[in-house]
Amino acid sequence: MSTSFTGGCACGALRYEISAEPAVMVDCQCRQCQRESGTGHASHLTFPSAAVKVEGKATHWEATGDGGTVKRRAFCPTCGSPVYMTFPAMPDYFVIRAGSLDDPSRYKPQFVTWHAAGHAWDHLDPALPKFENMPPT
Repeated sequence: MSTSFTGGCACGALRYEISAEPAVMVDCQCRQCQRESGTGHASHLTFPSAAVKVEGKATHWEATGDGGTVKRRAFCPTCGSPVYMTFPAMPDYFVIRAGSLDDPSRYKPQFVTWHAAGHAWDHLDPALPKFENMPPT
């Protein structure tokens, strides 16, 4: 296993350390990710929850995604940075924002989800596989 993944919010009040490799790294173009990120997509790394340590107190809000999944998003109450996301129905998964990593160069997207909601001005790697919504499991 390589070095832990570490990161947190812009002001440093909310930090995480993850002692596992990501299960998947994805660019998501759903409208919810667009709204939360303030741009055309959000970039996520998914890890097993058991490998995650979080320091600091996050503020949470829940919303149901286009595919029906309830997402519990966490952000720093001091600086407002979105940092991570969990799923009440899938507690074994912990998702971080690529931009919250101390070393964002470790993010290597594998595919794009919800491409049907994408915008022509949001230029993602053309070599990545793209799924209209979520990929088949």
